[in-house]
Amino acid sequence: MSSVLIKNGEIITATDRYFSDILVQDGIIKAIAPSIEKPSADTRVIDAKGHFVFPGAIDAHVHMELPFMGEISADDFETGTAAGVAGGTTTIIDFVIPSRNQPLLDGLAQWKEKAKKSVSDYAFHMAVTWFGDNTAKEMEHCVRNEGITSFKTFMAYRGAIGVDDTEMIRVMETAKNLNALVTAHCENGEMVVSLQNKLFNEGKVDPKYHAQSRPAPLEGEATGRAIMLARMTGVPLYIVHVTAKEAVEAIDEARRRGQVVFGETCPQYLLLDDSVYDQPNFEGAAYVMSPPIRPKEHQAPLWAALKSGIIQTVATDHCPFHQGKQKILGRTDFRKIPNGAAGIQNRLSLMYTYGVLEGRLDLHQFVEVNCTRPAKIFGMYPRKGAIMVGSDADLVIWNPEKEDVISAKTHLHKCDRNIFEGYKTKGAPTWVLANGKVQYDEGKLNVERGAGRYISRTGM
Repeated sequence: MSSVLIKNGEIITATDRYFSDILVQDGIIKAIAPSIEKPSADTRVIDAKGHFVFPGAIDAHVHMELPFMGEISADDFETGTAAGVAGGTTTIIDFVIPSRNQPLLDGLAQWKEKAKKSVSDYAFHMAVTWFGDNTAKEMEHCVRNEGITSFKTFMAYRGAIGVDDTEMIRVMETAKNLNALVTAHCENGEMVVSLQNKLFNEGKVDPKYHAQSRPAPLEGEATGRAIMLARMTGVPLYIVHVTAKEAVEAIDEARRRGQVVFGETCPQYLLLDDSVYDQPNFEGAAYVMSPPIRPKEHQAPLWAALKSGIIQTVATDHCPFHQGKQKILGRTDFRKIPNGAAGIQNRLSLMYTYGVLEGRLDLHQFVEVNCTRPAKIFGMYPRKGAIMVGSDADLVIWNPEKEDVISAKTHLHKCDRNIFEGYKTKGAPTWVLANGKVQYDEGKLNVERGAGRYISRTGM
């Protein structure tokens, strides 16, 4: 494998900031020093003057080609990871989501096959969508033999992939014995269904009623309940896509008590508010996701929680659907709009523009929440999320002056809407190295179908 020498860049990690050269060989970081000579004639030299060098970002919450609500999410593992690389994300963690009553390992086999076309590295969470006689053994197999050390539970989507409290307790007890992490989608599923049906029966069918059927207190209640179950079973807990101040308060209270609880949020919850659902001509459906976009008053508590460490990571919940071909299925019934939106390409530019440049995060916190903390929580550090000798050569060479406007016309997501349409950004990758190869090169993708490797993870 050819080598790459990055010169004159300013390295930014979660803790340090300094100028140094980086030598990449055979897919790993071989040397970091103030001045490194070109080791061979075929070594590519990148002059990173005026650029920051970040560790490759990790998106710990994506759904590539997910069967959901009768449709399949629009990005597959090839197009989704390619869009990620263009935005500076070099590793994803997708969710194996078996159908209810389907063996977990059957689901895993399906996801392994789909993921073979990934252009960058990937790992899996295992969703436990039911608890049967063999589930505990299958969970053990995931940890011991597959390097899957995190298990997803859905407290919503009852009757499909959601679990009840009894099943969730069993998942937690099993995970505790395996030294694994439980992640939770927190909404009160029964109340959501009740509100959905009530609104629909009143003739309220438009996209905005999706948000009204899943109000913030239902997320707060379920977050507190998941935290209590984790407290009683002694298992560490990771709350995905936190959107509401009530959930932040529950996580903060638990962490102050010393309980091991982590929180994740997403750019859409930090930057958008529920006025998006008022757009005419069914355009509000583009923003239908669960949990929904919240009223604006929830944004400041989320930013504060991210800055103070109550929330540790930023992911995207990337799960796009075409407006014209898929979302339209819920035109006369908001309950049938496929839930999800795209975001993997835009995460870093949005977090840099509206986080760092607006003083909500410093550069080290930016690296921490997007790159390093996900690697640590999910057992990939220091292979991932670090700029260290011996770490994987996943590197983002970032132009802090590059300006752009986000648009579905130019994004690489395989869908016809972008929920950040028209958002101006400042700061973007010029070069992205994944597994030691320059896969994004001054605006051009140079990815290879199937080049991504499966990452077996360790426990916390």
